[in-house]
This record gives sequence, C-alpha cells and structure tokens, in this order.
Amino acid sequence: MSSTLGTIFRISTWGESHGPALGVVVDGCPSGLELSADEIQVDLDRRRPGQSSLTTPRNEADRVEILSGVFEGKTTGTPISLLVRNTDQRSHDYGDMEFLYRPGHADLAYDLKYGFRDHRGGGRSSARETAARVAAGAIARKILREKCGVEILAWVSQVGSVSAPARDSFPTREEIEASPVRCPDPAASARMAEEVERARSEQDSVGGVVEFAVLNPPAGLGEPVFDRVEAELAKAMLSIPASKGFEIGEGFRAAEMHGSEHNDRILHGPEGFSFATNHAGGTYGGISVGSPIFGRVAFKPTATIGREQQTVSRTGEPAVLKAKGRHDPCVALRAPAVVEAMAALVLADLWLRDRARR
Repeated sequence: MSSTLGTIFRISTWGESHGPALGVVVDGCPSGLELSADEIQVDLDRRRPGQSSLTTPRNEADRVEILSGVFEGKTTGTPISLLVRNTDQRSHDYGDMEFLYRPGHADLAYDLKYGFRDHRGGGRSSARETAARVAAGAIARKILREKCGVEILAWVSQVGSVSAPARDSFPTREEIEASPVRCPDPAASARMAEEVERARSEQDSVGGVVEFAVLNPPAGLGEPVFDRVEAELAKAMLSIPASKGFEIGEGFRAAEMHGSEHNDRILHGPEGFSFATNHAGGTYGGISVGSPIFGRVAFKPTATIGREQQTVSRTGEPAVLKAKGRHDPCVALRAPAVVEAMAALVLADLWLRDRARR
C-alpha cells in the first residue's frame, strides 16, 4: 500500500484511526529552515476534531511531536519525523463493522483488495490520517512563504444546497476563521450551519465544496505534459478522503463559455507580463504564470451515519447496520486545512524540482 507523495519534497504517512498514533516522515526539506512544533500546531488545530458543535465530538488534542530532522530550532536536511498520538479512540463502537460492510465506506473495497482490514474506524481509509498530511503541509507552507512569498487559503463555499455568493476578490484568513463553518460570507455561513445541524438532527450527513487559492505563486512551475500543475493538484486533492471532484479556474463552467470570454487577455507593463482576467486559474499548458492558482474540491456526505441502512455481512448475508461512533455531519467543514496542506505539498515539491532543474 503506497502512502508516499512527492518527488524531491517527499512525504510518507503512516498510522491508523484507532492505532496508538499517526505520523509522517518528510524527506527533502532544505536545511536551515527555522521550524518549531508550535508552528505546525497552528494548522493541526484548524483540522483537529472536537473544535465546534458542528464537527465530530471525538476530542483529540492532536499535539505534534518532532522526533527527528530538527536541531536547535532549524531543519538539518535529514528526514523530519512527526508524530501525533491518538488519545480518544472508542474502538468498541466499531464491533459490528468487523462483520458488516458500511455502505459508502471503503470496507468492502479493502476486503476485495487485501482480504483483510482494520475495521476500527476504517484504519487507513479514515480521514483521521489527514492529520499527518496537515503536519507535513505546514512545513511545505513555510518553505513557500519564506522562499517565494506564497500564501495559501481555503474556505467552504457550499454546504448541501447552500452556496456562498460569488466574490470579486479572495477572502482573508481572518474572514475565513471568523466563521464556524469557515465560510467568509456571514449570511451564507449562518445558513450553512443550519444545514449541518439539520443533517445531524436527522442522523444524516451532507456534502460540501471547498475553494482554495494560491496567492503569489512562482511562475514556471510544472511541466507541459504529465506533470502539469493542475494534474499534480488534482491527484493530491482527489487523494483526500471523501473528495469526489476537482476543478481549476472556471472548471466545468468553462464548458458553457466561448473562447472570446474565457481567454485571459495578456498585458505588459513596467513590472512585466500580467493578465486582465484569470479564468484559467493561473496555469497555461500545465505551467504556472504567476497569477493566483485557484480551484474547488467537492466532498461527498460523510459515509457513516446514524440511520439504519441495508447492507451485507462478510459472508454475503443481508443485514441492517446502524452505525455507532462519532462522525462529522459534514466533512467539508474541517477540510480547508487539508486542502491547503495538499496544495502546499504539491507546490513546494514543484518549486524544488524547478530549482533543481535550473
């Protein structure tokens, strides 16, 4: 089972939802980068469970420990090993799942592929594993910020049928974090919260959309065939548990547009080339041009719900499952930190690859 991402800035994650800990080994980080556990913790706190009444009540502190690769507050250039301990597991809630397959989950797929699985919370298929991604992403984010001036933001733009109105500019971190659902539009945020509460009260779940923006990205990242910026981002985003769709720039709306509308007019001034619009989402031919890279990731409703569902046992017998455990009624609410991390991991790797090529 592969759990590795990246070429030069490379991460390998490990651990299960109900094991003693999760973690990640980061290889390829440049030496001399000032790094502390507190800096990584900022992003983990934005992802962690139990942070509001709208998320899972599983209450993990998600305190990160740096085990290697940092000496006297600076990276040494050797592998950085990060650990996050699990402290609030309730594995007994998953007793029935040893014999019954949860509809919408990876239980059956794992058995079909491996013939064996960890039924406690889904093991590696649980979104709990994204804690390791966020920890590694915090390092990638710092590299991009300090070396290139890059800022990465992600926010919730839709929950169920409730969508935030289109904006003329990207939101600020303060606007995003002021909302319990991480939607920068106050009116839409309130309606989204109601949508989540409604799904929870009905022992159901609801999906959502997370938008992201990479501000001030370096020009020249990516390759024009298979290693396109958007292709690398798509792979990273669609590797996030519960993700079901990815768009960059205008995305699927581009199919409704004419070329005269979609083409971004090229400008030239004292500071060089720029674009009058950014329908493309910051990339042409798979290569970044310095314009903001932005897109959207769609997340399905949480698979595990409190309602009774028809299913089958491992031996193929019909059964009824009413899942126990503690689950998010909408996984999209905690996904912005994960989306930001995946964008940072991809772009840090592309930047290091480009630097090596030059």
